[in-house]
Amino acid sequence: MPQELLLQVSPEIAANDLLLKNYLSKQIKVSPNEIQHVSILKRSIDARQKAIKINLKVVIYLKGDLFQPQKRQLPEYKNVSSAQEVLVIGAGPAGLFAALQLIELGLKPIIIERGKDVRGRRRDLKAINLDHVVNEDSNYCFGEGGAGTYSDGKLYTRSKKRGDVMRVLELFVAFGASEDILIEAHPHIGTNKLPQIIQDIREKIIECGGQVLFETRLTDIVLKNNEVQGIVTQKGETILANKLILATGHSARDIFELLDRKQIFIEAKPFALGVRAEHPQSLIDSIQYSCDYRGEFLPPAPYSIVKQVGGRGMYSFCMCPGGVIAPCATSPGEVVTNGWSPSKRDQATANSGIVIELQLEDFKPFAKFGALAGMEFQKSIEQRAWHLAGESQKVPAQRMIDFTQNRVSTDIPKTSYVPGTTSVEMGQVFPDFLTQILREGFTEFGKSMRGYLTNEAILHAPESRTSSPVRIPRDAQTYEHVQIKGLYPCGEGAGYAGGIISAAIDGEKCALMIGAILNQK
Repeated sequence: MPQELLLQVSPEIAANDLLLKNYLSKQIKVSPNEIQHVSILKRSIDARQKAIKINLKVVIYLKGDLFQPQKRQLPEYKNVSSAQEVLVIGAGPAGLFAALQLIELGLKPIIIERGKDVRGRRRDLKAINLDHVVNEDSNYCFGEGGAGTYSDGKLYTRSKKRGDVMRVLELFVAFGASEDILIEAHPHIGTNKLPQIIQDIREKIIECGGQVLFETRLTDIVLKNNEVQGIVTQKGETILANKLILATGHSARDIFELLDRKQIFIEAKPFALGVRAEHPQSLIDSIQYSCDYRGEFLPPAPYSIVKQVGGRGMYSFCMCPGGVIAPCATSPGEVVTNGWSPSKRDQATANSGIVIELQLEDFKPFAKFGALAGMEFQKSIEQRAWHLAGESQKVPAQRMIDFTQNRVSTDIPKTSYVPGTTSVEMGQVFPDFLTQILREGFTEFGKSMRGYLTNEAILHAPESRTSSPVRIPRDAQTYEHVQIKGLYPCGEGAGYAGGIISAAIDGEKCALMIGAILNQK
């Protein structure tokens, strides 16, 4: 009978199948030849001691045990070409997984995506990096796959109570992701591999009779007696349907403005804002692994840090080992940073958002904008940074110790941020209260992670799109908007998710609710 074991081994043993089999044979007192197969169920790194260990949960199959390699299969998706139609606005993870779930339920999704397909986006990403030209409909935030496609592909989530995380991970594997995402403590696909997976999902949706309309932007929602009747696009086309999943992401400001203009109830939501800090990856390795060189069997080290500073949380966000910083503006006249890593995480630098929790009272100077006060606060910082850095996609930058000491850096070394940097005293970018918290916070970070507070680290500003500045309220049971029937606010943009997995789960939930309502009729 197969045996399940929890164990700690050296990184070298964990990385070598033969060494692992020999180690396990001694643990269970059998010959290595008696072991037919070892399945790894979970894997994580324990770096708390000087001798770093890998935690493994394994199942050992001996000769005579029944072992059948498991191939992840897609659900039996139906042909929905003639089925009832549901509009899905946005082709990010919430929209795509909502569409897949609708097909399982026998409903036809029509995905409306303002940006280009996942391959077509690349030209616009090149334009923003090299030519400083921002396409408002096609950039790091907008386009097929959403913000996660070209900004890392992290699959880690703390939202275990929100839904079936494993189902979403298994769907990714069935669409081509590595099975490693099923066992790693912090799964990650990588920006270089995610586009093909996203393309395969879209092709399956179309194969089953769904529609995907690219470069099609929603400009109006058609309502009658507070019920959805359809939408109007920027081309003047009206598409009718009485169920609409609104999954437009955390940066779709025009959608928030549309809802506000139509007096569809929305509300300001707190979010977090700060800078993106870049260190040499070798420095982070030495801090986290307590060694001069991490060796070939350990991955580039991540870090996670949280502090309470001035009564507010200051924490690392979207940390990218072996990654780069990207320009994520969605309109001309603003600069925004984010980070991503390729699947191998083999770049020379590590970066992370370092952000501070905001409160609704922080938006009081923008109170005249009502529910959009937080969004306007966010915009004001992005636009100020754009002016300070030279009115291009260069970003304000400062060495970390220089920032804590209120000293302009005399030089900024070349960083992974391709458009370039301008040496700026960061206190000019942020309101005084945020500047003070950031300065104190980095000093506290340096006490917890010896070596972290260094002038080798370069701060880039701002990291401002951590989550939506707006919440679109919905009924807790039906997921339908509290005011508009047939409208299902969904995912990060509506304030109900915080990453690829939680957004995908939320998309599935909205689709399931629509299916349940339609099946009652």
